Amino acid sequence: MRIRPRASLGRILDDLGTTVLDVAASPGDLDAEVTGVHIYDPLDELIVPEGAMVLAVGVQGAADVCALLARVPHAAGVVVKLPVDVDERVRAAVLETGVAVLGLTRAASWAQVAALVRSLLAEGDLAEPGEGAHGDLFALANAVCALLDAPVTIEDRSSRVLAFSGRQEEADQGRVETVLGRQVPERYLRLLDEQGAFKRLYQSREPVYIELHDGSVINRVAVAVRAGDEILGSIWAAVHEPLTGQRQRALADAAKVVALRLLHERAGADTQRRLRADLLSTVLAGGADAAEAAGRLGIATARLCVLAAELTGAPGDTASGHAADYAADHARSESERQRFCDALALHVAAIHPKAAAALAGSVAYAVLPLTPGGGEEERAVRVAESFLARVGPRHAANVGVGRLALNLAQVARSRADADRALRVLRTRGASGQAAGYTAVHFESLLLQVADVAAAEEQAPTGPYQRLLEHDAEHGTELAATLGAYLDAFGDVNLAAARVHVHPNTFRYRLKRLTEIGGLDLSDPDARLTVQLQMRIFGRQH
Repeated sequence: MRIRPRASLGRILDDLGTTVLDVAASPGDLDAEVTGVHIYDPLDELIVPEGAMVLAVGVQGAADVCALLARVPHAAGVVVKLPVDVDERVRAAVLETGVAVLGLTRAASWAQVAALVRSLLAEGDLAEPGEGAHGDLFALANAVCALLDAPVTIEDRSSRVLAFSGRQEEADQGRVETVLGRQVPERYLRLLDEQGAFKRLYQSREPVYIELHDGSVINRVAVAVRAGDEILGSIWAAVHEPLTGQRQRALADAAKVVALRLLHERAGADTQRRLRADLLSTVLAGGADAAEAAGRLGIATARLCVLAAELTGAPGDTASGHAADYAADHARSESERQRFCDALALHVAAIHPKAAAALAGSVAYAVLPLTPGGGEEERAVRVAESFLARVGPRHAANVGVGRLALNLAQVARSRADADRALRVLRTRGASGQAAGYTAVHFESLLLQVADVAAAEEQAPTGPYQRLLEHDAEHGTELAATLGAYLDAFGDVNLAAARVHVHPNTFRYRLKRLTEIGGLDLSDPDARLTVQLQMRIFGRQH
């Protein structure tokens, strides 16, 4: 079995370059393993996993830096916005804790650097540079940079940055923003589109020189990356003048190599996704193979909660009813669910490097390892709420969270809990909500009792049955009147307002239903019995 390389602090700094991060104070080498990104919030509980890169939002001044270093002695590094106030106290604290202090360029946002580091961690988790697609892409970008003597980015069809070379500080502000955001800024996309740059790029099989006619930016040379007739992406170099013929050929040849790596990445990503999905399904099901699967996922000894996430928007209906239309609609729905699951996987991986997610039917499941400290289920719910807030504009969804599993034997129970919490939200007609099983425990039990009653073909009995029969025979609404009365805790005025009748009319109906149903509303057991039947069998009409 090949041992995957550690995502060390030094390796991340080499990939990002001094355009983004620089070392302000170091304990020596930068070989510390980075396991994830943690955004520091002085108002939140500070639980930082070992090896985390701590983004110190709002921290400035030597005293504040020293205080934070003392609180995160197991972190890989602390990132502070430039300029960093480094004095003898800071240097001493860095040597004592072994935690490096890094300076972040003022032009970068915390969200950008968090996304950058998380993407690099995800890339490094797949394979070693030279063995996997992402590592090769960064190496290729640097090789093309050396051939062209110009900073290079490799981008996908949507102008998202897949890899970039060093020397980006030699380019313009637009390139710096592109690298920081891993996406070409919208204003530059509009500029390129207005000049017909993309049309020229995708119609040509040779590199094209693009003059941007903007005094603030350097011109570009770009080549499309193709696999046959399919365009996979493009390579962009920031240049001051057109390339020589030799460098044109070198860039065209590099595009062919990049195409192979992107195809390899696509196949590898699909294989990796299927493998993780199979392993996670095995863990969630429990049984003899769960321990081995958990070991391969790296969660065999973790305390974790299971999250069950489901899109609330129904798949689109096809108007024609043709089989081809149905198949296309089904494919779109499957693709949407997979993108949703990928977003969940990325979100939980940012919380813990060993978190995993996979799609099972219409539900995306995630296992989230949690550090000890109490309130694990509540913390997992907050993670779910944060995820829903982030994907809300694109995906309407609900998330159920299971109870904490202290060992592998309890993982299946946590999954069942998450499924039940998700069902409660679905039954409520909720959207964009997260719920822990503990918070919806009783509602879930009532749904389970309703399942048993339906399976055994049971029906309402006693006063509730008599009221339903009378309503059905005479067209009255006595059952609804009773429900409104119980919901209002016996407040006649409130109950009457809810069913839009006069209080005197409501009192009359209340008197009639007690006579017809034989119900003593002063008896708490009688009230409980009829309330439970309403919940179990529904408020039938």
